[in-house]
Amino acid sequence: MSVMRMGHASLKVMDMAAAVKHYENVLGMKTTMQDKHGNVYLKCWDEWDKYSLVLTPSDQAGLNHVAFKVEKDENLDTLQKRVEAAGIATQMLAEGEMPSTGRMLQFNLPSGHEVRLYAMKEYVGTEVGTSNPDPWPDNIKGAGAHWLDHALLMCEVNPETGVNKVAENTRFMMDVLDFFLTEQILVGPDGTMQVATWLARTTTPHDIAFVGGPRMGLHHIAFFLDSWNDILKSADVMAKTKTRIDVAPTRHGITRGETIYFFDPSGNRNETFAGLGYLAQRDRPVTTWDESHLGSGIFYHTGEMVPSFTEVYT
Repeated sequence: MSVMRMGHASLKVMDMAAAVKHYENVLGMKTTMQDKHGNVYLKCWDEWDKYSLVLTPSDQAGLNHVAFKVEKDENLDTLQKRVEAAGIATQMLAEGEMPSTGRMLQFNLPSGHEVRLYAMKEYVGTEVGTSNPDPWPDNIKGAGAHWLDHALLMCEVNPETGVNKVAENTRFMMDVLDFFLTEQILVGPDGTMQVATWLARTTTPHDIAFVGGPRMGLHHIAFFLDSWNDILKSADVMAKTKTRIDVAPTRHGITRGETIYFFDPSGNRNETFAGLGYLAQRDRPVTTWDESHLGSGIFYHTGEMVPSFTEVYT
């Protein structure tokens, strides 16, 4: 199939100047353009397309959409038929609807989250280039995030009514977009209710994840760092910049990732994520966590849940 990787996330922010300062100085992103509507586009130093994050002015925080890049433009027509065959309405946005981007296939997941697929985005290159490159550029700021890595979306799950948008989203991503399942959390009296899933198209532990909650929303977007030392440095950067930290540096049991969670000035949660964890492959057995091990799955070191981690999202 043709979906290659995560392409960008579009977030709503309430104070554009503060948001741009955060993503530039804390994450180390670079602003590449601003459009006539006041939207700001940014990229990380190790990304080659023109942007991976779009900030849009709003009176509330949250997610506009997540986008995935496909291999070829003609794949959009094939995928449009597959999405519509699954009973989901689509719209094909014309080239240029988003700056520096080709046409886009737009639709909503069963959970209601908007997704866009595209094949073309203006190439600008990484900060180190492709000819005899250095391992990192001299102009790194803040945490020096390499790239936008993944997103975790909150989906409505209500055992009393039988609503389970995590399971619906997971089936859709696997059956229609050809993602594969890497990890899951199963709960309930018989241990079969799927309340959280991690799915991949690349070889990282996840490109997107879904977790159940009382309503849909954005839990976080994550940026890749090299190592545990880089995670600690990012925490130092957050302390220096008085960034609000949600969960201090720790390790996940799920994905084995090393992590720190924090908020942008509007309240959108970010993550800096390091450690490959494992090589995700289609034939790798799915890792399953049960309800009794949920704490260590999320926060391996303490084995204890942090209330804000599941209760606060945009």
